[in-house]
Amino acid sequence: MNKTPLYKQLEKELAGYKNILAQAAEVIQDQDVSKFPIFVIHQNIVDIGINIVEKGVDKGNWSVNASTLEEFVAKQIITEEKVEDFQSLYRSHHDDLCLFALSELGANFIFLPKNNEAEVESPEQPPT
Repeated sequence: MNKTPLYKQLEKELAGYKNILAQAAEVIQDQDVSKFPIFVIHQNIVDIGINIVEKGVDKGNWSVNASTLEEFVAKQIITEEKVEDFQSLYRSHHDDLCLFALSELGANFIFLPKNNEAEVESPEQPPT
């Protein structure tokens, strides 16, 4: 995959977040909150999810909110008709963290491998 410099920079900036995101994803799934945790990474205030990392307070330039597929559907970010497609895409990245990145690139779903050897993958545009 041909990665843009901005995606490579994002991957580098988010490397320090992997442990806390992986732990939060595990809690969301283990406590049956959702089988599909989504982490909203942003630098401004957003009205989705629960804040788990605060920009400038914690380690980095990004704030992170923990959310779920169910909340994305309720807020109509992902339409009902696209839920199955999204679930299929999500399952194909079972070893990755699902991020909804709000940045100068726009709003994009990306999958960040939990281990540091792999790279960020930006899938074909997921259904919205």
